[in-house]
Amino acid sequence: MTDAPRKATRRLSVIIPVYNGAGTIGPLVEKLSEHLADRYDLEVVLVNDASPSDDSAAVCRSLARGRPWVKFIDLARNFGEHNAVMAGLNYCTGDSAVIMDDDFQNPPSEVVKLIERLDEGFDVVFSRYETKKHHFLRNLGSRFHNAVANVLLSKNTDLYLSSFKALNRFAIDEIIRYTGPYPYIDGLLLRTTNHYASVQVEHAERQQGQSGYTARKLIRLWLSMFTNFSVLPLRIASFMGFVFAGLGFVAAILFAVEKLRNPALPAGWASTIIILLIVSGIQLCALGMIGEYLGRLFLKVSRTPQFVARETVNVERRRETER
Repeated sequence: MTDAPRKATRRLSVIIPVYNGAGTIGPLVEKLSEHLADRYDLEVVLVNDASPSDDSAAVCRSLARGRPWVKFIDLARNFGEHNAVMAGLNYCTGDSAVIMDDDFQNPPSEVVKLIERLDEGFDVVFSRYETKKHHFLRNLGSRFHNAVANVLLSKNTDLYLSSFKALNRFAIDEIIRYTGPYPYIDGLLLRTTNHYASVQVEHAERQQGQSGYTARKLIRLWLSMFTNFSVLPLRIASFMGFVFAGLGFVAAILFAVEKLRNPALPAGWASTIIILLIVSGIQLCALGMIGEYLGRLFLKVSRTPQFVARETVNVERRRETER
């Protein structure tokens, strides 16, 4: 198949960040065409995030050159999944867009469920799963991530923040206004609108390879959520500072009273060291948190790129909002 039948009434963009997905991306594009081309004017946007261990770029390039409805964007280095998604959103032209992974854990047949729910008047529709076919530790990390997001992003506790989601054109145009180097898609969406919903879909087994999300990448994602969309960590640091200052003041009074009651009592070297270590640790933690905020602000002011496209195929233009 070299082209997909087009339906002019509704243009749908499917954005797929590709990372070591050479073995799955070809069949995935074919399945998307099979399930969606008769319903929508289909556009598939493949964003290769500098896959290091396979020929993902060559496979994506070949798919795009044989199919005018497939766009290919090759990033100059590994920017991360959320940056790759932002690249796809900047280049897509659909009336709505679906973001999905390249590993078939999001079945192409489930895309229609998201779009049908989106058509009920929502700006964003997230997927939710009865059972996730991920490793136990990955599922544990996802639960922690959602629990933290409940606090930092003030989201509905029933909402699961999944990578498989659908956006209308309003939501797309609003979140690509963000040009900083550390995008967090879900945070941008929840900051933009409260017209969101979720729909239950199937979550399949990964067909090959393993997840590209390492502990380091997960921590980086959590830091983006902490520092880009909430000042709560700074407020917690301030609160802890007041608490420990109060405890220190109370301890000083108790030590003074005890010394007056028992003049022969030796000076408390151990208690002094413990207090110094606790207070110093809290101070260093607060300073590090402030430094993280300032560092990210510096990188944004110095116009650190959100993404850099080395090569594009079937891309007519770049959106004016891209940086």
